[in-house]
Amino acid sequence: MRNLKIQIITGLSGSGKTTVLDIFEDAGFYCVDNMPAALLPKFLELPVKTASDVAGLAFVMDMRETDFLRSFPSVFRNLKKQRYNIEILFLEAGENILIQRYSQTRRHHPLSGDKGLLQGIRMERDLMKEIRAMADRIIDTSGMTIHDLKAYILKLMGNETAKVQMNIHVMSFGYKYGIPHEADIIIDVRFLPNPHFHDDMRPLDGTSEKVRRYVLENETGKSFLQKFLNLIDFLVPLYKNEPKAYLTLAIGCTGGRHRSVAVATAVYEHMKNIEPGVKISHRDIGHEA
Repeated sequence: MRNLKIQIITGLSGSGKTTVLDIFEDAGFYCVDNMPAALLPKFLELPVKTASDVAGLAFVMDMRETDFLRSFPSVFRNLKKQRYNIEILFLEAGENILIQRYSQTRRHHPLSGDKGLLQGIRMERDLMKEIRAMADRIIDTSGMTIHDLKAYILKLMGNETAKVQMNIHVMSFGYKYGIPHEADIIIDVRFLPNPHFHDDMRPLDGTSEKVRRYVLENETGKSFLQKFLNLIDFLVPLYKNEPKAYLTLAIGCTGGRHRSVAVATAVYEHMKNIEPGVKISHRDIGHEA
């Protein structure tokens, strides 16, 4: 535990702490939300079974814990004296921005009580002054979108960003059974030659060599596949730069059994050696031809 990077995410309510925790989790950190500060030293004594597989630890600690203000300063001074690799990120935002965010989410501010939202925000900012002064980095999220904040946090990670991997899912489907709503990109391949109309290929599916050759080894199929793979090679780095944790590429034909399966398999074979996070599935391959 002592050698692991430990990120403490704290700051004003509504400033984006949960979003930042999600970013660390996507980057391979073991994450805990609303961790009581007084329990952290005991937690760090526990063995983490997957310690060799995690990039670090990340905890959100804030005013939701009633003993937070009293326990936080002494706990972290002691842990730093013990040479734990701890960094405190303090998130904040402008008053008007916080009011706007609470109005949109309709969440309850932990200090509003009978005083109202504005007084709760001002009280929290005042009470958090000591903890803000302890922070290694102060991040004002006022003008940041979620994408801006994610890019900023990943940049802070430096070499740890190498652990961030976009998971790519290539799937085939049949239009007659509905479009997959989770898809980011949908490609219709119903213009390709259809094996369904050949008695010897109808019982087969797109994973068979005979169907693959029929669908892709013709002038249209070859030209399309090359252009499509070039497009994918162009788009994937751009999606990574967004950055995006998941990308679903859906390829559809009429029944999801022949053409879409053959194309999806070819795409997967092209990507698997350069994109370690790629996987493939054939949603409708089990339907009768």
